[in-house]
Amino acid sequence: MLAVPKVLLLPMNTEHDSVSLREITRDTVRPVCRIEVAPEQRHFVASTAVSIAEAHFSPEAWFRAIYSGEQPVGFVMLSVLPEKPEYAVWRFLIGSEHQAKGYGSAAMRLVIDHVRSLGAAELLLSYVPGEGEPRAFYEKLGFEPTGAVEDGEIVMALRL
Repeated sequence: MLAVPKVLLLPMNTEHDSVSLREITRDTVRPVCRIEVAPEQRHFVASTAVSIAEAHFSPEAWFRAIYSGEQPVGFVMLSVLPEKPEYAVWRFLIGSEHQAKGYGSAAMRLVIDHVRSLGAAELLLSYVPGEGEPRAFYEKLGFEPTGAVEDGEIVMALRL
């Protein structure tokens, strides 16, 4: 398994505390599992509880809680396959009450920096198309559609 830092930190230029990516522990798993997207977004992403369960049975999974200061506000899970090499955002969510505060962009910048530090040439992700889709959010971060569609999801890539 890859040796990675337990906490990745990014100071924010807002009134909010720093955003960090932290390992999920016995003490933090319940609060992290309570993070939910808005009801109208639930068809876009699996819950944190399902994602954490899947991660424990997937050797390629790298997952972290997204924190603002000491408050868990989101979740991210990557598929890391350096032998291919392939690096992809498998799950990404910010809790409904924490959206539109800059946490998602700050957290994704940390993810991008982490993947870049692994020597990756690109970072992939996919999203479910439809009203309220996250395409514009990912495009602002530099992701571009690849033209591929997998399991009905639009695939995007960011060159690193």
